[in-house]
Amino acid sequence: MTAFTLPFPDIGPNIVAIELMGREFALRWYAMAYIVGILIGWFMATQLLNREILWPRNTRPLTSEQMSDLITWIILGVVLGGRLGFVLFYQPAYYARNPGEILQIWQGGMSFHGGALGVLIAGLIFCWRNRVSPLSVGDLIVVCTPPAILLGRIANFINAELWGRQTELPWGVIFPGDAAQACATVEQLCARHPSQLYEALLEGLILGVVLLWLAVRKHWFKMPGALIGVFLAGYGIARFAVEFVRQPDAHFVSETNPLGYAWQFGELGLTMGQLLSSPMILIGLLFIIVARRRPRHPRP
Repeated sequence: MTAFTLPFPDIGPNIVAIELMGREFALRWYAMAYIVGILIGWFMATQLLNREILWPRNTRPLTSEQMSDLITWIILGVVLGGRLGFVLFYQPAYYARNPGEILQIWQGGMSFHGGALGVLIAGLIFCWRNRVSPLSVGDLIVVCTPPAILLGRIANFINAELWGRQTELPWGVIFPGDAAQACATVEQLCARHPSQLYEALLEGLILGVVLLWLAVRKHWFKMPGALIGVFLAGYGIARFAVEFVRQPDAHFVSETNPLGYAWQFGELGLTMGQLLSSPMILIGLLFIIVARRRPRHPRP
């Protein structure tokens, strides 16, 4: 280790673990991030819905009972979509050979893009069943989502997973296990970008502050769909940028493709994260343009 690297903090992946009948049951940081993130989002949604002046025609889009039902749909969308997204986008060949492991989510493997698609589908079904505005409900969801992303990325860091590429920058972190060994030399282990924390900052904290500011201070709830666009474009840009320093999944890396591009053209290419984020950026910008051109409901 040199003076220009940071040691990995001594934090295990489990908050608490107990052994019963020869089996270990653990509460993991990643699970806690999901739970706390959903609770924070629920609290934020309730507070925003109570401020009726923020909404088109000063009318909240959901009742309290409908909000409780929506949380259930969101949880199903996140878990099922996130898992199936990981299976289809990142390791389809492996799970085609091992279909029995697809639902074993406790082994890890969740895709944000898959989770987003899952929430989209679940949200549309919910709105159709309850005859509520999908754009206003979508705006509410995206404003309340960043805290869960923030906590989830911090949990990724604690789990020492989804780490970045090798770096000599002073904040490079020596992650344990394969992360350090994969690029080690005789003299020292290698440090890597803490890409999980970059994403926590960009996708969680900064994007969350921007969305909340636009919703509460600039009354963007009165332009249904605009905040959906900000979230899609903002997350897509942040993820696209971080992918330049994030280590790709091992099955994308080869001797002829050392940077792990999922799509390659000569020496140029895009990672899977960049491929999935590119349409998010374009669709997000389209949502913003359309929403801003639509007649705006007046402020109170």
